[in-house]
Amino acid sequence: VYPMVYTIYISFTNYGTGHLLSKEMVITQYTSRDMLRKDLPTYKAEVFKNPAGEFAFLLADETGPRLVAVDGETFALSDSPLVPVDADGDGQYERLGAYERQSVLSIFPYLNQLQNLSFVHQGLHLKMRSPNQFAYYTPRYQYDPGRDVLTDLETKTDYFAVDGNFVAQNGQSLDIGYKTVVGWRNFRNLFTDRRYFDPFLRVFLWTVTFAFLSAAETFLLGLFLAVLLNDEKLKFRGLYRALLIVPYAMPSFVTCLIWRGFFSTELGIVNSALLVPLFGKAVPWFQDPFWAKVAVLIVNLWLGYPYMMLVCSGALQSIPRELYEAAMVDGAGGWKRFRTITFPLLLTQVAPLLISCFALNFNNLNVIYLVTRGRPPIPGSLTPTGATDILISYTYRMAFETGSGSNYGLAAAVSPLIFLLVSLLTVFNIKSSRLFREVPQYD
Repeated sequence: VYPMVYTIYISFTNYGTGHLLSKEMVITQYTSRDMLRKDLPTYKAEVFKNPAGEFAFLLADETGPRLVAVDGETFALSDSPLVPVDADGDGQYERLGAYERQSVLSIFPYLNQLQNLSFVHQGLHLKMRSPNQFAYYTPRYQYDPGRDVLTDLETKTDYFAVDGNFVAQNGQSLDIGYKTVVGWRNFRNLFTDRRYFDPFLRVFLWTVTFAFLSAAETFLLGLFLAVLLNDEKLKFRGLYRALLIVPYAMPSFVTCLIWRGFFSTELGIVNSALLVPLFGKAVPWFQDPFWAKVAVLIVNLWLGYPYMMLVCSGALQSIPRELYEAAMVDGAGGWKRFRTITFPLLLTQVAPLLISCFALNFNNLNVIYLVTRGRPPIPGSLTPTGATDILISYTYRMAFETGSGSNYGLAAAVSPLIFLLVSLLTVFNIKSSRLFREVPQYD
């Protein structure tokens, strides 16, 4: 229940790339940024390190050493708790208290650590600008909670909080936004903005078509094989059943990857060993939208027919033999017996399974993503949409493969729609199969 409720909540937010943090975290990000004060002096820095790995700095201007920076504070050289030691008398200090002098090369592995150090001096911050130079820095941004405004102190620009972004009067926004509730905006974009709606509609129609064709083709092939194997006169029926059940026994993701290799336009065995020798040209399985759809339907047929074969085989065994004998007495041929007895009786038993198969293929991410990855792409779409994408792969790619970043809010808006459609199919399945009907009690 929690993932479902949380997904619905996300669908009403702008959560995604550029809007991953809370408002408080974004404000902290900006107010912690510093800007270089070019109007204030800089200091030449000498670096010292003690055995514990801690650093201290001797800062000098044109007149010579003036400050000692250690433990986040600065001290005048005369008041410093660390006494500089010039053992050689050459004017260069070898030690600063218990700290040993470091060369520029020796501090390079610690540059990230050193550049994050800050020392307070006269209300300002002294930070390392380069391995041998310190400069003054002040906060670049200031936040006014009363006005809900971030002010860029360098450009004197006010940025107002608007729908998850800090936006200036001229429409320019800061690069980091924050997560906030945007109401029905994601759903409106999905159904009213043609840049989103057109790809979504194409994906939805293909999802229904893919689920229907997958259920139909696997049922028809499974039924055909079940009827053949139901003939008692057929020799080696057990061997045939064992061989035909192999696709069902293999992991689907392995099978999908193998078929992806088979359908490779340049190197796949389908083109190189079958189509090119027979027809003289290769089929662009993954480049052409039509053939990409044919490819996923073929793979799904391979994966799904064994299940339908087993189901139909069991259903055929339950049909009374007396019905066939009576039909033969009445002069009914094989096709008429199948059309008037076998198919109607079998359909009443497997109809709920066909609805379940439709619902399963409605969310069949494995076949789509592992075989074609939803490709080839639909030109002009703002979202990463492909010709073979179904709703579940469309949602996944929108959340994790968007070129400009992840769009979790819009992807989450599609998820409740998928849930609603599958729920309706499930309810219809329960109603049609009378799964929870009450059985009358007799005394």
